[in-house]
Order: sequence, then C-alpha cells, then structure tokens
Amino acid sequence: MSGPSHGSRRGRFAPSPSGPLHFGSLVAALGSWLDARAHGGDWLVRIEDLDTPRNEPGAEAAILRSLENHGLWWDGAVVRQSERLDLYRGTLADLETRGLAYPCSCSRRDYATALLGPDGAAIYPGTCRNGVNPGRPARTRRLKVSGCIAFDDAIQGAIVQELEREVGDFVLLRADGVFAYQLAVVVDDGAQGIGDVVRGADLLFSTPRQILLQRMLGLPMPRYAHLPLVLAASGEKLSKQTRAPALVDAEAVESLHDALVFLGQGPPARTEFERAEELLEWARQHWHIEAVARAGLGVGYGATGRREGE
Repeated sequence: MSGPSHGSRRGRFAPSPSGPLHFGSLVAALGSWLDARAHGGDWLVRIEDLDTPRNEPGAEAAILRSLENHGLWWDGAVVRQSERLDLYRGTLADLETRGLAYPCSCSRRDYATALLGPDGAAIYPGTCRNGVNPGRPARTRRLKVSGCIAFDDAIQGAIVQELEREVGDFVLLRADGVFAYQLAVVVDDGAQGIGDVVRGADLLFSTPRQILLQRMLGLPMPRYAHLPLVLAASGEKLSKQTRAPALVDAEAVESLHDALVFLGQGPPARTEFERAEELLEWARQHWHIEAVARAGLGVGYGATGRREGE
C-alpha cells in the first residue's frame, strides 16, 4: 500500500523475497525510512526477486504485511526486478557495444587460486578480456574495471577502492542467465531516481563497483550511508541464511524501539508508546544519522533480536 508523496529526496528499501523480515531487515528498513522521512522525502519499496531459486512462495506478501504492521508505509507502487528484465538486457547490450563489457568462459574454479581481495573473494585476473578461451563457450558477461573509486559514506567515512587490484572485472550476467545484483541495483536506482541509499554495511565493499557502473551509464551517484550490521550471538550476520527469527508483528513497538536503540537514536522508554506510528513520529523528528556511527559496527544481538544481556 502506498502513502502520499513526501518531496524530492528519495530513498528505498529493497528486500529479497527469500523469507520473512527479521530484526536485521527491520534495522535496514527503519534506517532508510527515517532518513527519507526526516528530510521530507519519498521512500520506495523494491522487491529484488531476480535470484528465483532463493525466492520463497508467500515471502513477498509477508514482507509487505510486516512493513505495514510496523508503520513503515511506502510511496508509489512496489517494483519487482523480475518485471524489469528488458531494462537490464538493454543496459548490458549498451555496455558490450561500447566495449565496456565482454563475454567470459571462466568458471570460478578457473581462478580459484588467484589472489584474494580484502573481502576474501578471488580477484578475477582478466583471462577473457581479449577473448574467451578457445573451444569454450561464454558463460558470463563481465565489466572491464579500471581506476580508483573514492566516496564519502555518511556513516563509515571515506572509502577508497582500487577496483582492478582489489576486485577485478566483475560479473554482470551470471552463468545461469540471472542478471547480477551489481547491474540490476544500479539500473533500478537510476530509473527510480534514488538519491539516498541507506543499507547494511555488508554491501559497503561492493559500492565502488556500483559507482563505476553509474559513471559508465551517465547516472548520478546517490548519497550512501551503510548501517552497522546486526550480529547473532554466534558473531555471524543476522540473516535469513542464518535462520534469524521472523519479526513478530504484534510486537512492532518493542522491535522498533530495539532497532532505534541499535541505531544509537536514544528513544524514550518503550512504555511511552502504544502504537508503532507514535514511536515512528518521535523517531522521525529526532533522527540523527551521525549518532549511528557512534553506535559501532556489528552489535551483537541474540536470536530474539534483543541485545545480549537484556
């Protein structure tokens, strides 16, 4: 369900329908919602459903219902990546025509022994830059990278990445025919006029790749703010893959309050608020993104979403 338009600034929340929202999802949704609403901006919801093997039946409906029950209303129609394939195809064709992308016949095993980047992934050595291996069909499409990307993150500060040395040419179209996240997110943010990207710090390392793509496509660069990750008691990122428990809609006020504490916003006692909308209005009026940085990177939370020790 959509709400009224709120102005020129525009943020978004882009969950994958691979399961219900959990506390880590709520932190990301709330942070982006507050940053948009505090500045009188729009907040959009985009379902990132390209990776069809991971999609769960009913997950999209559950996600939207949970956002509604937590008072996080969005503007305009919900966009689904599965309905935008022509945009991705056209963008990839343009990059290939301009010599910026190329077919690649390599599998991950072909460069498994390559140097590792700062994120622990093997750096693609550019084997197919000048043509695919003889006798082997193209499996993927890659972007030719070069140069150094630097940007200022509103939470994490100055970020610098030498793409060729730290990442290598990265995939735009996977071997299974699925468009890669890096391509889809840049095309979607550009098409939707997203000016503010507030999301989890697990995507910080991939942001320079997206900035390079934006430059190649003549798209404006959004303002970025990468939120601290919510960690399970084991130290892993709280996620659907680590079986994080789903949000309980009947406990919306409690969950929102915990999320605000996590984000360093210092809300009053949760007993002062009966409805999610009341707490959100307080949070909108008192939102300070600078306080998030002081909250730290990766605060440990237990299986319930409550801070350890509470």
